[in-house]
Amino acid sequence: MSSALGLSAVTAVLQCLLYSVYHNSNSVLANVKVSGVAPDLVAGSQGANGSDAQLQVNVFLHQVTPNAALRNIGFPTLAADGSTRLSNPPLALDLHYLLTVYASQDGEAEALLGYAVQLLTDNPVLTRSQIRAILAGVPASNPLAGATLLGASGLADQIEMLKISPATLGREEMAWLWTALKSDYRPTFPFQVSVVLIQTPTQVTSPLPVLTRTVKAQPNFLPVGPVLSSVSPPNGSAAALPGDTVAVAGTNFTGANAVSLVNARLGFSQTLPLLAGGTDSSIAFKVPNPQPPTSPPTDIPAGVYLLSVQVAQGADTLVSSSLPLALAAILTPAPASPITRDAQGNASVSVTCSPFVRAGQEVFLAIGGQSAPALAFTPPANSLSFAFTGLAATSTSVPIRLQVDGIDGPTIDFATKPPSYLGPLVQVV
Repeated sequence: MSSALGLSAVTAVLQCLLYSVYHNSNSVLANVKVSGVAPDLVAGSQGANGSDAQLQVNVFLHQVTPNAALRNIGFPTLAADGSTRLSNPPLALDLHYLLTVYASQDGEAEALLGYAVQLLTDNPVLTRSQIRAILAGVPASNPLAGATLLGASGLADQIEMLKISPATLGREEMAWLWTALKSDYRPTFPFQVSVVLIQTPTQVTSPLPVLTRTVKAQPNFLPVGPVLSSVSPPNGSAAALPGDTVAVAGTNFTGANAVSLVNARLGFSQTLPLLAGGTDSSIAFKVPNPQPPTSPPTDIPAGVYLLSVQVAQGADTLVSSSLPLALAAILTPAPASPITRDAQGNASVSVTCSPFVRAGQEVFLAIGGQSAPALAFTPPANSLSFAFTGLAATSTSVPIRLQVDGIDGPTIDFATKPPSYLGPLVQVV
């Protein structure tokens, strides 16, 4: 496959081919310049009236489009977790060129164009040996540092060979194109080069082939593997906290040995053991809450996770479908009450929390109905500072809670009838 320099390599190959046409013993034209820049740059170098214009042939890449036949090759690239790379699919591109000739004497432009069109017609396919030879001889004057850089593009080694085919542009398209280029029209031949395959050679997952397959017949429509029906934090809460025991309900949990938590946005995953006493339809696990906190942290950051259950069946491990589980952060402990404001209603509040907050997480502290973002911190951190502006005083104590990635800390106690504020509570004076 080609590297990102494949586009430059194609243009260099075309330039060298055209140069060889005009600078050989059979050519009736001499001192022809071959370039690969925008037409307006060529026009600027041709003089005010073009009467003393140098003979010049310009190859301009005016459009790059995805190749319709190969654009979906190699997909999907990522696994279901959104981070595990499965393959490096090539980017298949078609290159659209304008070949324009410049001359000041009668018949010269037509002669230049005739030689160029004949070359492209006689070379509908650029062979690998041809590309290698041309790129090995790119002159040092080339802005891209010549052979060393372009020769390493891999253009000659890609799976698909380069094919040159004429293109058709109507009068309106051609007029619009030259108007956009802000240059006077010159005799032009549009053509297309297809296909350039650009690929990034990054590390991918490469599973081993399956040695044996076990096929079993089941006389009913019941699921064979584990199936989740619900994930329940304690006390009817919407989110689990560090140290909480989370109940998981479902079917076919016999042999379950762990649960997996995956947060694709943070690129975080962890496998947790189950608590004793699980049944075929109910299991439980505990959210880690290391005490005292360690740095670097070993806790699970707050956020929304996809939870799945792992069940051992002989030598195999079955993985269930996934259900979301929200993990919240708690204040440890709550800031001292009351919180004092200055004359303008500004207040600075510092808190400690569990779990640690990681880089890229959005953190807010809410006091009653007002919230403020965390000041800049060096992740990971469990000590955070917040600057409130225009903070309103409260006549009584109000709930204070930490919000991490949109997940609120504990605020309501659903175990009481009716529900009540769980706390912690602070007053603003």
